[in-house]
Amino acid sequence: MLLESQEMQGQEIPKLIQPRDHRAKVCVWADLTVDDVDRISESLNSDHVRQVLADIFHLDDFRTNIKTGIVMDLYFYTIMFARENNFNREKTSAVFSIVKKTHEVCIETPFGNVDQTFNYFKELVLCHAVNRPPHSIELFNADEVRKITEYTVNTYFRHFKMYKYAFTPLVRLDLSLSYVGLPVTPPPSEADETSPPEDEVPPEQTTEPTEGETTTEQQKTPEPEESQARKELRTMIQTYLSDEIKKMKTSVEEQIKSTEDSLNKKLEVTEGTKSGKGARGSPKGKKK
Repeated sequence: MLLESQEMQGQEIPKLIQPRDHRAKVCVWADLTVDDVDRISESLNSDHVRQVLADIFHLDDFRTNIKTGIVMDLYFYTIMFARENNFNREKTSAVFSIVKKTHEVCIETPFGNVDQTFNYFKELVLCHAVNRPPHSIELFNADEVRKITEYTVNTYFRHFKMYKYAFTPLVRLDLSLSYVGLPVTPPPSEADETSPPEDEVPPEQTTEPTEGETTTEQQKTPEPEESQARKELRTMIQTYLSDEIKKMKTSVEEQIKSTEDSLNKKLEVTEGTKSGKGARGSPKGKKK
């Protein structure tokens, strides 16, 4: 496998992590401490909030580095979401860690892992919505869980591929082929390397042999049957590889489409739940 990235040229190729499941746990005060939340709460403007986040998570170059700027926006708008919903210090720290850890699982592998990431996000939310210590705590109520889910789905999972593209390297498959059954090509001999070109051969060496005479070059020439067999074998192998590559492309496209359909269904379920609640509150028609 080859990894292509401008920042990785000349460096060692990192080990690729396959998509995997993660176990969620309570993460209050895991990333933002009490003092950190107090510092953010005391900030009255967005520039000061960004500066505090840059000091906490060492994002000093967020104005010049594109990747750091994306991370800063993710953190900043999560804090704004918590502030708009009047979350206390514990809830602010918890929702920040939920978004942060979801992002870390997303970018840990360049391969598609939207299902693993979404399942991990749901388990993180449940760990802070059900009273079952020490595995989970009842920090968010049902309405807050709905708001957190809608916010994360609409702002993060709708742009899942964009985060994956920005933070993971490009993976390209490099095939190395070896033909089984073909004889190994012998290395060129010294006589072949030192032989003059055909147009420079003296006339006396290019004369055709008489009947009954056999030259050394004719003895080394492969038989026509063997050459034809090699051509047929190579044609068969190339045809087989072409078919396999087409099947591989079709399988990858189907997996991508299946992943997109799965994510769209989850988004439709979330939006349908929201619209369904609004429909139940609509007034009924009067009876005549």
